[in-house]
Amino acid sequence: MTAKVDFSKIITEAREARSEEKWNGTFLDYLVLVKSDPTIAKLSHQRIYDTLMKPGITEVSTVENPKLRRIYKDDSVKIYDFFADEFFGLEPTINQIVRYFRAAAMKGEESRQVLYLMGPVGSGKSSLVEKIKKALEQNTIYCLEGCPIHEEPLHLVPNHLREKFEELLGIRIEGDLCPVCRWRLKNELDNNYENFKVVTKQLSRRSRIGIGVVPPVDPNNQDTSVLIGGEDISKLDKYSEGDPRVLDLSGALNRGNRGMTEFIEVFKNEVEYLHVMITATQEKVIPAPGRHGMVHVDEVIIAHSNEAEWKKFRADHTNEAILDRIVVVQVPYNMELSEEVKIYNKTIDASDFQAHIAPYTLEFASMFAILTRLEKSAKVDPLTKLKIYNGDEVMESGKTKRIDIQELKEDARREGLSGISTRFIMKALDHALAESDGKCINPINVVEALVSKVKAYEFSDEVRKEYLAYLQDTLHKHYLEILEKEITKAFVYSYKEQAEALFQNYLDHAEAYINKTKVKDPNTREELQPDVQFMRSIEEQIGITGTSADGFRQDVIAFLWSVTRKGNKVDYKSYEPLKEAIEKKLLSSVRDLSRIVTRARTRDNEQQEKYDVMVTRLLENGYCTSCVDTILKYAANNLWRD
Repeated sequence: MTAKVDFSKIITEAREARSEEKWNGTFLDYLVLVKSDPTIAKLSHQRIYDTLMKPGITEVSTVENPKLRRIYKDDSVKIYDFFADEFFGLEPTINQIVRYFRAAAMKGEESRQVLYLMGPVGSGKSSLVEKIKKALEQNTIYCLEGCPIHEEPLHLVPNHLREKFEELLGIRIEGDLCPVCRWRLKNELDNNYENFKVVTKQLSRRSRIGIGVVPPVDPNNQDTSVLIGGEDISKLDKYSEGDPRVLDLSGALNRGNRGMTEFIEVFKNEVEYLHVMITATQEKVIPAPGRHGMVHVDEVIIAHSNEAEWKKFRADHTNEAILDRIVVVQVPYNMELSEEVKIYNKTIDASDFQAHIAPYTLEFASMFAILTRLEKSAKVDPLTKLKIYNGDEVMESGKTKRIDIQELKEDARREGLSGISTRFIMKALDHALAESDGKCINPINVVEALVSKVKAYEFSDEVRKEYLAYLQDTLHKHYLEILEKEITKAFVYSYKEQAEALFQNYLDHAEAYINKTKVKDPNTREELQPDVQFMRSIEEQIGITGTSADGFRQDVIAFLWSVTRKGNKVDYKSYEPLKEAIEKKLLSSVRDLSRIVTRARTRDNEQQEKYDVMVTRLLENGYCTSCVDTILKYAANNLWRD
């Protein structure tokens, strides 16, 4: 029986809790609060910085993480928990954003600059701003009751007393009363500012308290009232034009006071429309509508647009005044494979996506996305570059390929500012899902969906040809390698145990070979010469032959000795070149049998039993019955051909 829910009680308790959180008093009461806690009167940049820092910082050491060490070398990696659950592969961008707010919170030059996010569509610019806006709504501010721009109560302190009050309160007072509050102070309170009412308000996007938004405006109808408000013409017959009571301070910059204002696709607007940014950032004032002077504002201005619009704006020398007030932070596409997969997992988790996702499906969609974002390099091919950016060890002739990741990035300054967006990939995933009747998606039908979308999209012929080559050649070959390993692992009984046995056996013989000693048989205790033929059978899998074998064996023993010296355990995966050799050895030893089992139209009892065991292990490894059938048919048509 379903328990009865008292919705009325929930609503009442929530209303009472919010009512208790509200505060009101006089300006004198407020001064007492500020004296006890000066952070109450913090400025907007400090407020946002504190909001970003509140969840904490996680410092990840690269010493014990080989992948991170390959990406970041010996530098520690700072993960800002505020962004960690929603943004992946954007650490450099997030670090720059946090650095901007840290400097601005100290009232440096950045506090008088626009934070401008520049990047391609779907890179996360809007999402970053939305995250900050949403978090700001957890903040409560103290403001003058009835003020249209919810301004800081300390503006009531007259200039001749400010130095005294600053000394007593331990803070600096910035800004002046808005025209409306100045009129009220004089005409309603007879200049007795200590009696002015102060209340608390929670920042809100919906109520436009401390959060303003400026969308792109039609160039033919760019009314500055969207930014700074206007005059209520219905009151002009009652009050004179210079009377502050006719003011309607409802512009985005008015509403963003004490918090932030976002300019969406900022450079789609005419330059003249943006001139208000100059005084809003540098002098912290904006024009009041009509004949009412200037209005002080304390807010962060965050703008964003794509690179083409930025280049066009920057190229016009007449825009220098605005350009001088902009801090540019690039928001490129993510370039790390493992982080790209997290993006799609996050998107899928937030949807009603119910279909089974076969292993490697999101990885291959992510690989295609990143390949399109890479700039060509003479040092490595695109797939190798992708692996290096992901912190993977790249092998060549049995040795780790030594390529400096920083050099690759320095040679490609614009990398990540073009290519396929995450939205393009998600549409392809939806397309693959629809084609599969909503049951299962796998690398095969996702690649087919991507091919279809690339052919239909309005790319140039050159770009389309390049993207199709990634899908139909580069990724096709790579998937066949993965698929062969997957089927082999499922086919070989106790794959991991066999790999471990080969690894330990190789170590015994390699160590004896290098030290010119003998190997003791674990069963007979007989001392034997190192089995050179056995070692060669493994080393040849990765192209180690002849005199290079001695150096390889020395490298293996030296590496693993250093690992054990640090107290870490070793297994067959510890040294990437040897791991690759062992896996290829296992794969080659069962290749013929795998071919018979996967391609046979009819099987004898023994073959059928082995086939059933293989299918069972694939199911245990994350495949479903639908995608097992698909990948085995694909393997039969593409692998182990005579």
